[in-house]
Amino acid sequence: MDLNVKTFEGIDFPAYILEETKLRRNLELIANVARAADVEIILAFKAFALWKTFPIFKEYIGSITASSLSEAKLAFEEFGAPAHTFSPAYTEVEIDEISHCSSHITFNSLGQFERFHEKVKCVNANVSCGLRVNPEYSEVETMLYNPCAPGTRFGITADKLPENLPHCIEGFHCHCHCESGADVFKRTLEHIEGKFSRWFPQLKWINFGGGHLMTRDDYDVQLLVDTLNGFHARYPHLRVILEPGSAFAWQTGCLVSHVVDIVEDKGIKTAILDVSFTCHMPDCLEMPYHPVVRGANLLPLEEATAPNTYRLGGNSCLAGDFMGAWMFERKLNIGDTVVFEDMIHYTTVKTNMFNGISHPAICFLDSDGKLEILRSFGYEDYKNRMD
Repeated sequence: MDLNVKTFEGIDFPAYILEETKLRRNLELIANVARAADVEIILAFKAFALWKTFPIFKEYIGSITASSLSEAKLAFEEFGAPAHTFSPAYTEVEIDEISHCSSHITFNSLGQFERFHEKVKCVNANVSCGLRVNPEYSEVETMLYNPCAPGTRFGITADKLPENLPHCIEGFHCHCHCESGADVFKRTLEHIEGKFSRWFPQLKWINFGGGHLMTRDDYDVQLLVDTLNGFHARYPHLRVILEPGSAFAWQTGCLVSHVVDIVEDKGIKTAILDVSFTCHMPDCLEMPYHPVVRGANLLPLEEATAPNTYRLGGNSCLAGDFMGAWMFERKLNIGDTVVFEDMIHYTTVKTNMFNGISHPAICFLDSDGKLEILRSFGYEDYKNRMD
């Protein structure tokens, strides 16, 4: 299907559309950072797991980070490489298969390590074991996304580590960021080193986690490279790993929706769409943040009654399934296309079928401008979730 990528008119169904040109732009930047800083940068499935695009990813990166058995199996079976795996808690039921599918396994607590490390090594002697550590510092302001908030369930603080690590611990994993800049990483690194550098001589690798949004337009890539090279100079024996999620799929595609009705109450017009915030854009409500809508300007809520201004409402029965007010260039009509920008990362992996609402198709727009429907969804998909 050839397509006008500015309007997406002609698509009469809701769809996530990933654009190959934009994806390759991000992958090239990430690969260049990895070379310049001599680090390994791997894809975090928690933000993007569209496995039909793995042939493209494999041109630029060599591994994956997983947080569950299913993600580890996807890495092993579809990406073709064992995963760097971390889970808050492994189970007896899954640990053998996770070990088989992993090159690295990071334990969230010393108790989990003591319980499972021998079993891990029995299944896969080549697995490199690590511990997740908590530097007790993060600049993430939204507590829902702050892994170092007081009372966190993530990681081991320095005061709980033995001076001599268990002999098979080869690495530390430290995740402190969420769509953060290189300046934040530089400041955070000071705390990581201050808390944990005395154990670095006992390690082979350190994983600085995700949240390094190096593909954002205003990100200081050179500062990231310089910071990582400075770390190398101080600890030349440590292999460094980064595992961003959002950075890979940042600004690589959109969610196309359509107006199915327009209702009004107390002067506020709501355009009801064939997509849902709670089902298809959950971070908008959880974070919360307002996405960019193509051809519209976001206004303060007190201006919601301005001309050509609409709240955008989902088609679920959740009362709060709406956002906005957006001013459009002209009056909206039933059937009009509404395009939400930057809707590829942390969307397709978090969507649900609440209310049995039709799930958007997943599409791929290749570099020649041709649209391929990678997956469409129907009643059987909803029914099978209830089996």
